[in-house]
Amino acid sequence: MKLAVFGATGNTGREVVKQALAKGHEVSVLVRNADALGELRERVRVVVGDTTADPARVEGTIQGQEVVVSALGAGKSFRSGDLIEKSMRAIIPAMQRAGVRRIFVVSACGVGETRRQAPLVPRLMFRLLLGDIFTDKAVGEAMLRASGLDWTILYPTLLTDAPVGGRYRVGERVALSGMPKIGRADVAHFIVAHLEGDAYVRRGVLMSY
Repeated sequence: MKLAVFGATGNTGREVVKQALAKGHEVSVLVRNADALGELRERVRVVVGDTTADPARVEGTIQGQEVVVSALGAGKSFRSGDLIEKSMRAIIPAMQRAGVRRIFVVSACGVGETRRQAPLVPRLMFRLLLGDIFTDKAVGEAMLRASGLDWTILYPTLLTDAPVGGRYRVGERVALSGMPKIGRADVAHFIVAHLEGDAYVRRGVLMSY
């Protein structure tokens, strides 16, 4: 398949790109700095731009693709800069104009309704440290849910750099305790495994070990 990946230089996005290429998919990425792709640069179609400021570049990345993956995030910052909201304002209409319906978005456990399922300690952390980040994600996700597109929103628990194992729990409700975790590689594994098919269309999916 042909997929457009936003956030390809982040840890989760990079895993999506690597695993998609390993399965023989064609990948297009929009990045602010092509050199940040490292060895992946020569294996993907690169568009240089910013999802929050270059709507024409966003549309150029999506045109001709079959699936969109957003692994955008604020990195180590506790301030969102409205990244997800601004990005969705470009990505959603670009998909609609290009006739691309399928999109996967990597969010976080604790956003929106999933906050109720988070254990106490992570829930307190969300409130104290990640309020702005999570509010921005929730706004962007509300736009996506209202778009009419075939979306799947992933809500991983605390992300780690564990290698892909392919053994994890997914569902709209998942029993969680303590400080639940999931590897970025396994989040990418789920996305790549479900690029085709409609098992999780228009569903929010919690992910954890």
